[in-house]
Amino acid sequence: MPGFIELAQTMARNCLTEAASYEVLGVRVDAVQIPDVVSRMEKWIELRDACRFIAVTDMHSLMQAQHAASFRKILHDADLVVPDGFPLVWLGRRKGYPLRRRVYGPELMERFCEVTAARGYRHFFYGGAPGVAEELTARLTVRFPGLQIAGAYCPPFRALTQTEDDEVTSLINCARADIVWVGLGAPKQERWMFEHRAGLTAPVLVGVGAAFDFHSGRMAQAPLWMREHGLEWLFRLSREPGRLWRRYLIYGTQFVALVLLEALGLRKFL
Repeated sequence: MPGFIELAQTMARNCLTEAASYEVLGVRVDAVQIPDVVSRMEKWIELRDACRFIAVTDMHSLMQAQHAASFRKILHDADLVVPDGFPLVWLGRRKGYPLRRRVYGPELMERFCEVTAARGYRHFFYGGAPGVAEELTARLTVRFPGLQIAGAYCPPFRALTQTEDDEVTSLINCARADIVWVGLGAPKQERWMFEHRAGLTAPVLVGVGAAFDFHSGRMAQAPLWMREHGLEWLFRLSREPGRLWRRYLIYGTQFVALVLLEALGLRKFL
């Protein structure tokens, strides 16, 4: 019976996402572009039959999945795993998928707000440093007239107590959010979405990493030409070497090595 239930859930998720996919290091990556993701998000909001979450995934997330089986399961259970990093886009192209660009988290958030501002969707921001949500709200409502911000919550830099966690869930549900943007960074944001989807009434959760800081003006983005040619990592590393050197230099090297082993048939990832 458990096997049947899991199969039914997988079939239902596949029918709702309607996305072709490919695997990288044993992790499913959906072969979608930003317009596809926006369309699916709107479909889920219209259906309102479940709380679904989107994992905006890059090389760092895939390496996290190699080191933690629990995180690999989270990505497996995500309703969409979209290719945020250029290495995932390039690998998708090699497998025959016509991926022109990556599904960049901050751009996905921006595009969704732009396309749907007049449709009355209610947005909730979860994450960010103190004051970021207010700045984000002010900037986005000016850029996209009609955008409805239902609420925001900035969690402390510690684990929430069960009482606090229940209060946050209630806050989001009482706000009648249609979409919750989660800006906690990977893998924390994916774990939060996975653990809270059962208790939330919002139909869509999306983890967007540093999008809050970018769109609020707190942090500078890489120039467009760097973002479009797979060089954003170099810009971010130059700005935050102490925090990001391990992610890009160590995990990046490991990622390349594992992809080569997989491509040569010397190692399989299940």
